[in-house]
Amino acid sequence: MRKLKLAMIGGGPGAFIGAVHRIAARMDNLYDIVAGSFSSSAEKSKITAKELGISPDRAYATYQDLINKEKQLPEDVRVDVVCIVTPNHLHFEPAKLALENGFHVILDKPITLALSEAKELKKLQKESGKELLLTHTYTGYPMVKEAKQQIASGALGKIRKVYVEYPQGWLSNAVESKQADWRTDPSKSGIAGAMGDIGTHAFNLAEYVSGLEVNKLCADINTVVPNRRLDDDGAVLLRFNNGASGVLMATQIAAGEENKVKIRAYGEKGGLEWHQEDANSLMMKWLDAPAQIFRTGGSYVSSFASHNTRTPAGHPEGYLEAFANLYRNFALTVLLKKEGKEVPKEYLDFPGVEEGIRGMAFIETVIASGKSDEKWVELTI
Repeated sequence: MRKLKLAMIGGGPGAFIGAVHRIAARMDNLYDIVAGSFSSSAEKSKITAKELGISPDRAYATYQDLINKEKQLPEDVRVDVVCIVTPNHLHFEPAKLALENGFHVILDKPITLALSEAKELKKLQKESGKELLLTHTYTGYPMVKEAKQQIASGALGKIRKVYVEYPQGWLSNAVESKQADWRTDPSKSGIAGAMGDIGTHAFNLAEYVSGLEVNKLCADINTVVPNRRLDDDGAVLLRFNNGASGVLMATQIAAGEENKVKIRAYGEKGGLEWHQEDANSLMMKWLDAPAQIFRTGGSYVSSFASHNTRTPAGHPEGYLEAFANLYRNFALTVLLKKEGKEVPKEYLDFPGVEEGIRGMAFIETVIASGKSDEKWVELTI
């Protein structure tokens, strides 16, 4: 099976997430990073390309140059996939141009700045026949996949309650940094701050694990740090399409917290609980029996969990491996489809444009509810 040739837009000097994407792409030896427009500065883009061992003639000054010039190269030379790791305001146009010119797309979340743009990407993707991966990292963890399969199997009965939270503390005060500046700037981040940055992850995790869809919500959105232009804290009551209720919390002013992602779900027969800080464990709680702890690498887990497990039981796996699982499943799907082969359901288990659309609907509905006196707002696509 050949490798996919990858080009990256963004991810230059000082960009944390670009390095994460590159590690994830390389972990399974399914991608070669051969081109890029890594910065709005052509000189910085060249420096990054040199550091990565990329030919100078494939270090492009703009993303437009990258896509237009790569398209002109022979099929066995040009890139297959365009990976976009820019601030939010530079997601839609590069993704649109890439799909229009026949490239697969890997894209950081949120998918766009507006729901209308996300819907347009869906239309373009369908017309192009290309694949799109949206990097909702937390769905890549083996025990998150196991949690989803446990609920899908009916082990917990009908789901009644979902709690999901994502507290961070790094924006507890006014922070001057490249990462903080664009995330608190409406022109680059969009209409939401914390809810767009990490609230979308929590929302995606709640829907992914439960297998349900949120159809109504009630939000309390706050801006705690003086003079900050976007929300940095919030809590949301959720209603799901099966009648279950839920609570979502996302904050970036929880001083002392790092990335304490956590989800709990409760059904008629029991519940489950997963924490990123102990990512190899999934606790199953039963109404009339002792609790169980499922572990990554166990012989008893589902095919989805085992497919996304990389090391023997007891050897910790974490964020980078979860990220790489998304990259691997995406690559295997693209390559098998190109060969006209059937794609196993375990490979197809990665977030895409549909999750992106729901994420944008969540953002717009949360902000509308937060500003309104009529607190319960329908989440519609």
